[in-house]
Amino acid sequence: MTHTARKRFGQNFLKDHRVISDILDYAHPQAGEHWVEIGPGLGALTRPLLDTGVRLDVVELDRDLVVHLQKQFAGNSRLTIHSADALKFDFNALATAGQKLRVIGNLPYNISTPLMFHLLETTACVEDMHFMLQKEVVNRICAEPGSKKYGRLSVMMQYFCETEWLFDVPPESFDPAPKVMSAIVRLVPHQKPPVEIGDFPHFSQLVTQAFSQRRKTLRNSLKNFISEDEIAALGINANLRAESVSLREFALISRHSLRNSQL
Repeated sequence: MTHTARKRFGQNFLKDHRVISDILDYAHPQAGEHWVEIGPGLGALTRPLLDTGVRLDVVELDRDLVVHLQKQFAGNSRLTIHSADALKFDFNALATAGQKLRVIGNLPYNISTPLMFHLLETTACVEDMHFMLQKEVVNRICAEPGSKKYGRLSVMMQYFCETEWLFDVPPESFDPAPKVMSAIVRLVPHQKPPVEIGDFPHFSQLVTQAFSQRRKTLRNSLKNFISEDEIAALGINANLRAESVSLREFALISRHSLRNSQL
């Protein structure tokens, strides 16, 4: 099939068979598992996934590609093709009792962050996720406190998942070649949250506020949530900037400031 990549869909099709093989080596799909592929494109990863014996649902927005996939995989009873927007798709509806989903995809750079946050709403039914992302985004997801890359995305993703950078993927592995380096990340949802935050909307709002003005110290950026003295009483330096505050420390501040708001 001749298909011109559409910029509005953020299409960069993976063509490097070595990279595809490496992805599957890390993901290690097993026959009988239930997989979901987001953005299958021309099916470069779809076919080798099916060859492992998995049951596969794919979610594709581009209707022309949906038609191509339907023709390419006609008659394959283990594949279900969904013509849908992954940002609005109900992934929970695919899960069956007793079997969690394994999710994989080459995510469009322009929607990768909101799409991952959408997927975090389904972590109860997800075993793991393997994504191709812009390397900059993977660096931010996996960043540790004290790093310039550490930010809201780091804190929120690490609250929900164990994060692991796997390997980089160069631009020439795609058609068309993007202008940036890509990378593969593994996300494994925590069976139990690593910290107690009290209330998720409150925690999310607090972390967002802390990083909205990165140059400000906690005593200034979070003054509407908690006082400087209260931060110090928690054993946290109120002169720290958000990029130096760990997930555990954000959780402490969140729980304490939530109690204050309820008084």
